[in-house]
Amino acid sequence: MALCVALCLSVAAWAQDRPATASPNLEPVAAASVPTAAQAPSPSAAAGAQRLSLHQAIDLALTHNPDLAGASLEVGANEGIRQQAGAYPNPEISYLQEDTQRATRTATLQLNQPIELGGKRGARLAAAERGYAIATEDLVARRLAVRAAVTTNYFDALAAQERVRVADEALELADRATRAAALRVKAGKVASIEETKARVAEAGVQVEANQARSEWRSAQAQLAVLLGQGQPHAWVLDGRLDALPPAPTLEDLQRQLENSPALRRARLEIERRMALTELEKARRIPDLTVSLGAKREEALGRNQAVIGVSIPLPLFDRNQGNLLEALKREDKAREELRSAQLQVSADAAQARERLESARTQVGSLATQVLPGAQSAYEAAVKGFELGKFSFLEALDAQRTLLQARVQALRAMADAHRARAELDRILGSGDAEPAASAPATR
Repeated sequence: MALCVALCLSVAAWAQDRPATASPNLEPVAAASVPTAAQAPSPSAAAGAQRLSLHQAIDLALTHNPDLAGASLEVGANEGIRQQAGAYPNPEISYLQEDTQRATRTATLQLNQPIELGGKRGARLAAAERGYAIATEDLVARRLAVRAAVTTNYFDALAAQERVRVADEALELADRATRAAALRVKAGKVASIEETKARVAEAGVQVEANQARSEWRSAQAQLAVLLGQGQPHAWVLDGRLDALPPAPTLEDLQRQLENSPALRRARLEIERRMALTELEKARRIPDLTVSLGAKREEALGRNQAVIGVSIPLPLFDRNQGNLLEALKREDKAREELRSAQLQVSADAAQARERLESARTQVGSLATQVLPGAQSAYEAAVKGFELGKFSFLEALDAQRTLLQARVQALRAMADAHRARAELDRILGSGDAEPAASAPATR
């Protein structure tokens, strides 16, 4: 409200000091077009600031974001699990001595080698391979989440940067209005209350400018965290809010959904559970232990070969409980896949709808609302200059124009936010392909 008052007072004070035939100069606040290229928040801020594009921001985040480093380490940990799964059982060496009298004692040295039966090693390797693929898929999903978060925060910061620029222009205009009102009061053309109103309006604009700059610094700080920077940077964001992202067709959306990261991971989880079920089935078959050694009989004065085979009898423990658990968890994974399909489809449809709505809103504002608000504002100011309209009518027209411009900025930011969410859901734009899923049985 204070910003609108300052702008109108400045126009009114300036217009009354010039010839009636001249048209008012409304350039700082009356541009009907939607704000496009990013502007530096202020000359002082731009002097030592570094320009940052969206592509550079994403590259920084993918390089320095600590969450991605943790996901990469998880992939390395699963590589260790995969290596361990392929290890064979270690042999065992044993020594047994009977009696302590030299003449009657017997010493046996024996090597025992367990042999896994039932395909345990193969099933263990298959489960580990799928666990590694899931960890890789989680890394891809985390990369997509970071890209989406960076894109969202980048355009939020870009919108905040634009609001700072507009607030600085309004502050400069409010200062001109105050000086113009002071000169008119000094010349005796208006009452001193006009100067008081102008100073109050300028103070309100200063408050709004400070708030806009605070929001801009907060947005910069949030962006710095995503980029893995220790301290916030005074970046000048080199982007365009009006470069709206396209919305996919319903056919393209359905086709891309089948290969979305969430569904790929859910399918891999089913395969891992299937492999674990096979492992539990294999564990029902007891392992064989082969023994080979030598026995020294002091009483006989000679060595004897020792050959043995042992195998547990599965009378009491046939691994029934573990197998039942594995089967139930396999069924659970299938249900989770169906749930993920419904959730991903709904989320993607909602994100696409938000994107379409934002694009439609921006188009309507740019072609209908903003031009109409601009024309109404110019007519109100001209009529106020000629004494046909009241100050309140000019103020209302100014407020309508500013609200339309803010609404356009918000709609453009919403479009970029919806597209970033859609890319995260569909897996679009990721630089690394997901791990290929092993074939299901």
